[in-house]
Amino acid sequence: MATTIQVTVNGKACRHEVEPRTMLVQYLRDALGLTGTHVGCDTSNCGACTILVDGKSVKSCTMLAVQADGSEVKTIEGMADNGTLHPLQEGFREEHGLQCGFCTPGMIMASADLLSRNPDPSEREIREALEGNFCRCTGYHNIVKSVQYAAKKISKQEKVA
Repeated sequence: MATTIQVTVNGKACRHEVEPRTMLVQYLRDALGLTGTHVGCDTSNCGACTILVDGKSVKSCTMLAVQADGSEVKTIEGMADNGTLHPLQEGFREEHGLQCGFCTPGMIMASADLLSRNPDPSEREIREALEGNFCRCTGYHNIVKSVQYAAKKISKQEKVA
């Protein structure tokens, strides 16, 4: 039996009928066509499916779509603003924080949660915040540099505003 859910995804109100067993990652990918959220392990171990639900990072492969009913969801597709990269996206590009790119959306979303709580994290705090996100290509050094780049850029933008 299908259940109707209402969520706001990347600022857009969405209403769909979903099967109660539908995982949030499948809803985003299949019903909404938002394929930037990746499916890596289906067990919440790799973090490729990390998104923000009500501002907190969530591994969407282990959250049911019905659990997101009434929530504000942000995916990697919602990070850029009118074609301008978010500072985290820019940081990953400028500091070479990605190689194959499979883990990158989840890394960026987990980092966005961190920076919303801690605008000036230490290297250790960044590494701890990203513990649940695995990258099989890099040594994490450039990922940490990417988050530091974004933190500095966001701080400068806030001082100007």
